[in-house]
Amino acid sequence: MQARNICRLFCLFILLSLLIPNLSAQTANDDSYKTERHQAIQLYNENKHLEALPLFEDLAKRNPEDVDVLVGLGACLIDKSATMEDQDAAAQERVRARTALLKAQQLGNNSTLVQNLLQVTPENGVVTYQSSAAGEALRLGEAAFARRDFDEAIKNYSKVLELDPKNYSAALFVGDSYFAAKKFDQAGQWYEKAVAIDPNRETAYRYHADMLTKNGDMAGARKKAIQAVVAEPYNPITWRGLQEWATVNKLQLNRVHINTPAAPSSSTDGQVNLTVDSGQSPENMAIWLVYSGTQISWHKEEFAKHFPNEKAYRHSLPEESEALSAAASMIGNLGDKKKKKSELPKDPDLALLLKLKVVNLIAPYVLLSAADEGISHDYESYRQQNRAKLEQYLSEFVVPPVPKN
Repeated sequence: MQARNICRLFCLFILLSLLIPNLSAQTANDDSYKTERHQAIQLYNENKHLEALPLFEDLAKRNPEDVDVLVGLGACLIDKSATMEDQDAAAQERVRARTALLKAQQLGNNSTLVQNLLQVTPENGVVTYQSSAAGEALRLGEAAFARRDFDEAIKNYSKVLELDPKNYSAALFVGDSYFAAKKFDQAGQWYEKAVAIDPNRETAYRYHADMLTKNGDMAGARKKAIQAVVAEPYNPITWRGLQEWATVNKLQLNRVHINTPAAPSSSTDGQVNLTVDSGQSPENMAIWLVYSGTQISWHKEEFAKHFPNEKAYRHSLPEESEALSAAASMIGNLGDKKKKKSELPKDPDLALLLKLKVVNLIAPYVLLSAADEGISHDYESYRQQNRAKLEQYLSEFVVPPVPKN
């Protein structure tokens, strides 16, 4: 875990909630408190986090339940930790930051910013660096960035790349330094260089999306936010980033879900049992029996055939995709033959399933909207050959289009 990955989470977010008074009764009429609070917020929004820190420290002492002050304090403490040479002392500051953020969360602030900061800040506050010249250069770059000395930061990150040309973080942080310095073209170029080093890490896509959003390129930001999810779909930060894009555009991500029958269960005597919903129509029951029958065959023999090196059965992508595809194929073979083939079923689950089959996106749906622990094991191998399909699924089914002006 690199310290800059922690600091970067709040460098691009304005704490909009801080612009709205959220004061306790004892400070609501305290003019000196309100004046100091306004000053702290202004410094924070100008990215002068080290200057804002002592004000947040004082405000938190005066009103330890001012939620937004606690968020500002936590964020600024993390920024301060990046400037400290004594790593034990830096760890203590990160622990203090976590304490403030957790209290803010308990008091009701569960914003994307708070969730992200808590996710990437270690509980013990310890952030490690490589014991090498490259590791030291990276640490110096982080310290310079936290001081807003972007030229010095770029110099140190570039030194890391001289020593280690495939260092993803260094390329990413050069881009981030250009972004913070408002040199957006150079920032975008360096984010792309980081992606070229490792296209399966989400951070460069997400940072690029942040930058494009800030500059009003909502179509470009949408594409990068989608690519971040494809890079790391089981990392909640990527989905929060995608939701941030939607929120900025006053949109909501679509919840895509097919209600399927309960998975077959194995009894002690080795039999596989399935549960049937007798309240369904005969047509729907026939469709989902095909789905469940496919799963049973995977339990009994197909899994061992497809995964001979795995000793125990697990739910897998090929099983779920095959079962859903078999069910979809049954839809057009049942019911009123006078209906047009293009007419969708009235049942929303079957209608969605048929839509996915028509565009050949059942597997991306399974991986991105219906994955469990077993299915997730198949993601990397699928992405290696089908990245475009994963992006297509998110674009067509999950993420609304950019609003028209």
